[in-house]
Amino acid sequence: MNAAVTTTKGGAEERLPATRVLVVEDEEAFVDALTVGLSREGFEVEIARDGGEALRRFDELRPDLVLLDVMLPTVSGIDVCRELRQHSQVPIIMVTAKAAEIDTVVGLEVGADDYVAKPYRMRELVARMRAVLRRQAGRNEVVEEQLAGNLLIEGAVELDIARHEVRVHGQQVDLPLKEFEVLALLMENAGRVLQRSTLIDRVWGHDYVGDTKTLDVHIKRLRAKVEDDPSSPSRITTIRGLGYKFNAA
Repeated sequence: MNAAVTTTKGGAEERLPATRVLVVEDEEAFVDALTVGLSREGFEVEIARDGGEALRRFDELRPDLVLLDVMLPTVSGIDVCRELRQHSQVPIIMVTAKAAEIDTVVGLEVGADDYVAKPYRMRELVARMRAVLRRQAGRNEVVEEQLAGNLLIEGAVELDIARHEVRVHGQQVDLPLKEFEVLALLMENAGRVLQRSTLIDRVWGHDYVGDTKTLDVHIKRLRAKVEDDPSSPSRITTIRGLGYKFNAA
């Protein structure tokens, strides 16, 4: 959190942190509406009108959340998201004017936390933003409390919670935080089916309002990294109508 707003508590003034949002949008109508609407909701709004400007200003502004349009001049929203994920876990919500599933899937695959389609309602957008921020504040707490200090080993896969490391056949595999959390939950419950709702609640939070395909995208990415043959997974298997299971060694 960065800037501050004034509030009153017991008759005295306090300075409370406001949430800084970097809005990356090139359509002026949306820029104006977002600036007014989000400011009214208590957010501090910063604007970047193209992908290159967003990347340049990100380190300077240190936003708490990025609202990122997919279609941008100079650098696409997908490429901006991919670049930011190389060094930051800041929450990112993609905004797309297209309803095509491929746009959604690509956005999630490069690390977006959620997405909304234009035209959107301000109330829904703000609800999604606040849900993502809540998950960011408490992310990984449940996993760390339950698994802190444990080394999970299932066949060729080793997962070290304390060091946030995963090895497959002795080779280290880099996983973003959410993929790591999903894998940790599956391995902790190796041999048991975890329902989709359970995985979503534990990793994204019970107040998650996004599309459930987010989980499927993360499972697909995990399989690409921990399976010997991702096209025919044997470690992380789908149990139709229920969820996923990590097969015990």
